[in-house]
Amino acid sequence: MKLVQKAINYLNALSAETITNAKSGHLGTSLGASSILFALFKDHYNFDVSDTDFLNRDRFVMSAGHASPLYYSLLSMFGFNVSLQDLKEFRKYGSKTPGHPEYRVTEGVEVSTGPLGQGVANAVGMAIAETVMEERFNTVGFEIINNYTYCFVGDGCLMEGVANEAVSLAGNLKLNKLILLYDSNDVTIDGAVSLANRENVAKKFAAMGWNVIKVAKGNSYFACTKAIARAKKSTKPTIIIFNTTIGIGTQKEGTSAVHAAVLSDEELATFKQNLNVKESFYIPSDVRELCMAATRRGKLNHEKWNQNLAIYSSTHPELYKSFLSFFDRKKINYERILKNISKYDGQSTRKINHNALNELAYQCPQLIGGTADLGPSTLATLDNAGNFSAGFKRGKNLHYGIREHAMSAIANGISLYEDFITFDSTFLAFSNYATPALRMRALMKLPVMSFFTHDSLAVGQDGPTHQPIEQLSQLRAIVDNTVFRPCDYKELVAGYNVCLRGYQPVCFALSRQDISKIEGTSYEGACFGGYLIENASAKPEIVLVASGAEVELAVNVAKELRKKHEVNVVSMPSIEVFEKQTNAYKNKIVSKEAKLVVSIEASNDTKWLKVLGPNGVLFGVETYMGSGKGEEVMSKAGFTVKNIVKFVETKLKDKSR
Repeated sequence: MKLVQKAINYLNALSAETITNAKSGHLGTSLGASSILFALFKDHYNFDVSDTDFLNRDRFVMSAGHASPLYYSLLSMFGFNVSLQDLKEFRKYGSKTPGHPEYRVTEGVEVSTGPLGQGVANAVGMAIAETVMEERFNTVGFEIINNYTYCFVGDGCLMEGVANEAVSLAGNLKLNKLILLYDSNDVTIDGAVSLANRENVAKKFAAMGWNVIKVAKGNSYFACTKAIARAKKSTKPTIIIFNTTIGIGTQKEGTSAVHAAVLSDEELATFKQNLNVKESFYIPSDVRELCMAATRRGKLNHEKWNQNLAIYSSTHPELYKSFLSFFDRKKINYERILKNISKYDGQSTRKINHNALNELAYQCPQLIGGTADLGPSTLATLDNAGNFSAGFKRGKNLHYGIREHAMSAIANGISLYEDFITFDSTFLAFSNYATPALRMRALMKLPVMSFFTHDSLAVGQDGPTHQPIEQLSQLRAIVDNTVFRPCDYKELVAGYNVCLRGYQPVCFALSRQDISKIEGTSYEGACFGGYLIENASAKPEIVLVASGAEVELAVNVAKELRKKHEVNVVSMPSIEVFEKQTNAYKNKIVSKEAKLVVSIEASNDTKWLKVLGPNGVLFGVETYMGSGKGEEVMSKAGFTVKNIVKFVETKLKDKSR
């Protein structure tokens, strides 16, 4: 007991000193939750610092990412590649100890966190992925996959709607390998939690199908480790409610003032003296040895797993072969997908995508995904693949319910677990609900596909509430996010390629209405983001640039304009991909020598101006329209051949003055 307490004292000293040295950080939770996470790392968390990516490791999500000083200190104490010097560089630009945990920056960090609540949904996704693997590959005597997903949350995390969306689904799916470690200190930045929230968390989680464990002494290591041990035996997902004292050991403990407090040098000296810690940025040898016992245990567990897998390979050769090839996306044959879905050309891109997805599923056993209760509308479903549920964990269709934010954050977690191919789907107008998760996806560069359908004013009689006018602009504004708005099956499959081979997130904007077959489209051209679909002249007077359903309109407009002018037509399914091409290629496709370059898209996105150049003008949507049939609404907004020809002729005259 004395050595454990000594270790926790040094852990607290490291966290506090890390913050004081940086003159910035969140002290309160870093101190208040130290016993919880030390118990987890010492007694339960299965990891291998020599191979932090081994498949059957436990996953740990620091949803309350502001407590990163505690997280980094633990990683350092338990032998991860985070040195004491790294702790001294906390929050410095370019360090491996940034202000909040970042995926691929710090070894051992499974997911980027900071925006509260999203980590909970990420953890749910990881637990779903574990269940898929467990169901598919485990046999009697061989638990090839049996890892836990632990998620550390605070009061703020559980107030966020995304967390509530996710835990509701997790309870319904009975994800028993999911354990939430809830640091319940009853304090947020503004003051007491009761200022904004008086709900009974225990009863709420129980009502959602969770196992609930209460720990009155949340700052007691022994109470914490016993509770985690109990949680691991549950047949349901578990939340452990640890009643803790925020900023314990400081003069401001138990108050909101300690949330983001930074101890002065004098206060730090007193704090460390009370902990009987004399050194600066130091881990005593006996404390290090205590921690290394857990580290060695993790490495031994990994070695045992490798031995068990070797036996499994001989006793279950076919399963083992499937296991090894499960995540292989190099074998995806895009030409086969193109060939098999070419017969659907001339349909809406949502229908084409349905068939393409099913072709992809035939080749990729790791494909799983779902919609926000819109399967019959977005058609992002897998035929004859079953619905993933507590009773059927081989199902490939995830029913997220009407929970767009959680849906996308859960998809991020599925992708993060390992190399799953996953997708989510809703109407384009509702992509706003998912934007925070899409932003985190782009930040982590996760190859997840989002299928947003009903992508224009042609959505029909649902009216302005469902008209996605500004959504394309918003999605394109997300740094490192790629938007693909295809006009046919070739361009759609090119988007698959960009996502799955390029390992980057792609948001697809897909039409509800059918799009007539368009001559001159190109899979190869679409892989460049934009290409000439009609190359009438090496030196055109006018260039029309369009995306999605408006490509057909641009082609028809060009026919009329060619009675007087040299006109080229460019199909540009992805501005982001096009912008990555060489200047020579871009100038060849969108001729900067043309007198007029016009973008035609049913949006209000001004990002087109970057592509169009100095002679560029936009033809888009300037206001919300009324309710009516899709064709009628598009016509009222001016998306007709006659009106656009008039618009182009007027702009051309203006340029000539």
